[in-house]
Amino acid sequence: MEDQMICSTCGTYFPAASAPRLCTICNEERQYIPEGGQSWTNPGELHNKHKITIHQLKEHLYELEITPQFAIGQRALLVLSQNGNVLWDCIPMLDKATIDFIQSKGGLKAIAFSHPHYYSNMNDWADMFDCPVYIHENDAPYIVQKGPEIKLWQGEELTLWDGIKIMLIGGHFEGSSILHVPFLSKEGAIMCGDTLFLSPSKKHFSVMRSYPNKIPLPLREIRRIKHRMSEISFDTFYGYVKAQNLDADVKEIFENSMERYLAE
Repeated sequence: MEDQMICSTCGTYFPAASAPRLCTICNEERQYIPEGGQSWTNPGELHNKHKITIHQLKEHLYELEITPQFAIGQRALLVLSQNGNVLWDCIPMLDKATIDFIQSKGGLKAIAFSHPHYYSNMNDWADMFDCPVYIHENDAPYIVQKGPEIKLWQGEELTLWDGIKIMLIGGHFEGSSILHVPFLSKEGAIMCGDTLFLSPSKKHFSVMRSYPNKIPLPLREIRRIKHRMSEISFDTFYGYVKAQNLDADVKEIFENSMERYLAE
């Protein structure tokens, strides 16, 4: 682990021997290099200053966060399922307490991603739990360490088990995806990363090419995303942080939000 360098802005891990001068994930229009310049940390420093906290959101669903917040500050979501557990997105840290907790729940059968900003130390997670990592082939160019467990999937959706599906949505990244879990609510729950972004008011969804840099998507892309989401049944939403949980009027709020974008 100590031969890794970690981007302090996005949490992506790079081999120390071949790390670029600038993080290739941040040095792209959807992310950013801070005004003070590129900064790096390493796993030892990260573990000395931070810990992982785990909270149960509901039966069969947990969130994992790094505290104090590090880099982007996303959470990972652990879905417990009869035929195998799924980790949705990664956090850029893995410690013994977290390993023991996940093993006590049956381990992991798969890791799946919304988009490249959360790849972080995915190979460490995959190695520890001996499971595949599912990434849409559209986002393959953003994989900075091609570990043996990475599986590129194609098309509009990938069915896992127990009705769980990874679904291509696009927009933020060409491979931006959601995880659809039918048994977490009556109509099904979606886990999004920030493929979709729920406002603090919880009354509006944004779909953008870049959220930090406020780069919009073309209207034709918003129309496509609106149509794509209309084909999916859901009534519960989990975004990239705990403030982005919603379980009332979710589809109506999403559809109204897209109409605001498209209004003449």
